[in-house]
Amino acid sequence: MRREFSNLKSSDLKSKGLRSVPFHRLRNESRLLILAVAALLLSACAAQGPPRPPRVEKPERITDLAVAQVGRTLELSFTLPALATDGEGLSKPLEIQIFRAVAPPGQKSSVPAAEPQPWVTLLPSELHCYALGAKIVYPYRLSEQEFAQWLGASFAFTAGGLTRGFRHRPVSGDLSSPASATLLDVCAPVENLSGGTSEHALELSWSPPTASLSGQPLRDLAGYRVFRSETQTGPFQLRGEATSASYHDTDFQFEHSYFYKVRAAFRSGSQVAESEDSKIFAVTPHDIFPPAAPAGLSAISTAVGVELIWNANTESDLAGYYVYRREDAGAPQKLNTELVGTPLYRDDSAKPGHQYTYWITAVDLARNESAPSAETTVEAH
Repeated sequence: MRREFSNLKSSDLKSKGLRSVPFHRLRNESRLLILAVAALLLSACAAQGPPRPPRVEKPERITDLAVAQVGRTLELSFTLPALATDGEGLSKPLEIQIFRAVAPPGQKSSVPAAEPQPWVTLLPSELHCYALGAKIVYPYRLSEQEFAQWLGASFAFTAGGLTRGFRHRPVSGDLSSPASATLLDVCAPVENLSGGTSEHALELSWSPPTASLSGQPLRDLAGYRVFRSETQTGPFQLRGEATSASYHDTDFQFEHSYFYKVRAAFRSGSQVAESEDSKIFAVTPHDIFPPAAPAGLSAISTAVGVELIWNANTESDLAGYYVYRREDAGAPQKLNTELVGTPLYRDDSAKPGHQYTYWITAVDLARNESAPSAETTVEAH
């Protein structure tokens, strides 16, 4: 066939409606066509794996469910599941179901069951409303009537995540371990929170409560919890605890604003409950406290003037010293306009034969000046 094609003339090809094509080009194009067909056949004949079932996104179990009483409110807190039980991240919207069981005073509440209906369901669109930092905090607020009815009752809660699968069918995660609390008779918010500033502490005080929310005399008052923030809107962090109606906060900076609130804490066995927040008290401490007066001042007359030396002050905010003198019975004068940074000074303006009396003051960064040091007198030579 190769010979037959090679014997064809161009005029013969034209008469047949064909154009002349070099043989080597035909051969290359044929090879490419064969390779392409082979690839298609191989792909069509490749073995197919078994079909994968759709992924079931069962949320991981909530492991840190807790409940705390604040006033008439039971606050449930937990971390949202971020993974499914297969170890991969959740891609479907997450719901939270909370189950509740209540036992009358003197009885222990049973573990809440997952049937028939949850006590509360938090929809995906609602969860951000209860986000506080990395956790969800859901408040269960009791009315005055409910509080009086359930005082001393035991509450138990469990919670679990839920996603929606095919045809919106629920895929529920395992329920958390139960968290329980006994409703205690706490007091109303602490009143009259106020404070002042000393050199080394912000000093807070408040009025101790005298009656519980039920109107009965206080029982089980264990102390107070003090919270602090650097903004009025928070977040507030627990700063410390006090057993009496006062607290000294020694970790502060002058000219920096702080916001405080206080809760009364009640304890019954292992159960701890708190009152609601007091009104916020704001304070901006100002440094109006001068350093201590320098000590140990001595003076020596030398050929180049009067040399002064004294003990260095130890204040962390010390800026320096002023040096004063009085000649004979004359008026006092300040010898330096710029602060002296070290406890040494040479008075080279002293005149031989004159008697001088010297004293020193210390100055801090807020320009508070101390009382004068003890005086020392020397005659210049």
